[in-house]
Amino acid sequence: MSVVRLGSGTPWEGVVGYSRVLVRGDTAWVSGTTAVVDGVVVHPGDAAGQTRQILAAIEEALARAGFSLADVVRTRMYVTDITRWEEVGRVHGEFFREIRPATSMVQVAALIDPAMLVEIEAEAVRSVPA
Repeated sequence: MSVVRLGSGTPWEGVVGYSRVLVRGDTAWVSGTTAVVDGVVVHPGDAAGQTRQILAAIEEALARAGFSLADVVRTRMYVTDITRWEEVGRVHGEFFREIRPATSMVQVAALIDPAMLVEIEAEAVRSVPA
């Protein structure tokens, strides 16, 4: 079974050696995604805004790979301040309320850029072959 690797064009993919989305068969893995647009962290200081930007980017990446948010079975959320869990969690709920994937939210010491408050990764299994 072949593997399809889709990039997003960010310079970090080549430096670190990763793909935005990796697809094998009916399964897709989305790499850790942050709120970066054109190389700039958006929504500084706004955990909810960053989460919304991240989940929209994940949704777009999945769509390019032939998946949808309804196919997501697992998310992992990394936050730099766990006391802001509700801001992040509420936005996650906006996107996944009916889907209800397995998920984790953990606090990390830092992300690559100090302005980044949230990073999210996702796993999806295609429910209906495309």
